[in-house]
Amino acid sequence: AIWPLHRHAPSGLAPRRGALSHTSPRHVVGKAGKQGNRSAWELGSNVDASLQELPRPRLISRGLIGSGSPAKMRAAAMRTETRFSPTGPITPGVAIALTSLMVCLFVLFLMWRQTDSLKSQLRETEERADALTGRLEESRRQAEALRREGEQAQSRAEEAAEQARALSAARRQAELERELAREDAELSREKTEQAKREAARLQAETERMRKQRMEELDRMREALSRIAETRRTPMGMVVNLGEDSFLFDFDKDTLRPENREMLSRIAGVLLASHGYRLQVYGHTDDLGPAVYNKDLSERRAKSVSSYLIRAGIPSEVIDVEGFGEASPRAGTKTRQGRQKNRRVEIGVIDTIINYSNEIESP
Repeated sequence: AIWPLHRHAPSGLAPRRGALSHTSPRHVVGKAGKQGNRSAWELGSNVDASLQELPRPRLISRGLIGSGSPAKMRAAAMRTETRFSPTGPITPGVAIALTSLMVCLFVLFLMWRQTDSLKSQLRETEERADALTGRLEESRRQAEALRREGEQAQSRAEEAAEQARALSAARRQAELERELAREDAELSREKTEQAKREAARLQAETERMRKQRMEELDRMREALSRIAETRRTPMGMVVNLGEDSFLFDFDKDTLRPENREMLSRIAGVLLASHGYRLQVYGHTDDLGPAVYNKDLSERRAKSVSSYLIRAGIPSEVIDVEGFGEASPRAGTKTRQGRQKNRRVEIGVIDTIINYSNEIESP
């Protein structure tokens, strides 16, 4: 090799045209990019080894190295550079630049090859990654579907268990209700029988009391009939104080002495009895204004009730109302009819026996 490659070459001898520069391939590779590419290093080492393997006489004959003294060798090298250079001698800088350019191009070629290989590997890796991602997504979807199916199955199982519990509870409730219904039916039958017996007893007692009360009312009616006209009604009796036996002065509501005597006798009969209410009604004929007649009838009814209260009848059992000419008892065209219509009635209503059913029934 040229003296940078040949360790015993004299320093300062210029290389011939076509020979390598004094800068070694290792130094060029390191200076060309400091990338430490192994392929460029191996290329420089191979070139160095090839030149060193050639025999020295052959190198001398080709003009790659000189012979003799260093001055002669430099002169020979200069002649060789002049002979092989078409444009003039090749300087060491140009040789270094050309060598660096070739090494850089070779390194770039190797890097391009490696980049292309890496790109291909990257595409394959991406394709495998995409395939794995697809399989992973499919597996995830399958797992999600299985999870949903599992949740649905668990939900159906829970619903079935809940329905079974509900059916069991309903069955127990139905059995309990049937048992309670049997007990209620038995108790109802017993209560019905007891109610029938009680109703029969009450009916018998009511009938006995009714009979007794009717006898009392009959005795009361007989006693009142000896004093004034008295008639029975569905709810008791009515004592009629007409003008034939009970007189008021004209256009007056003051009681006469004979009227007080009659009312005292009636009060004595009523005080001997119990279980009744009194309704005192006043009536007039149709002579005169209707409003005046109604007021007059009410004043006369109040006079009767006030005397009965003074005689000992409780005031809370007495009601008073004046009807005027609205409720005539006889015709209004004759003198006798008008006389019968001018009256005061004392209604005795029994409060012991309930007469509503008898009144409403046909």
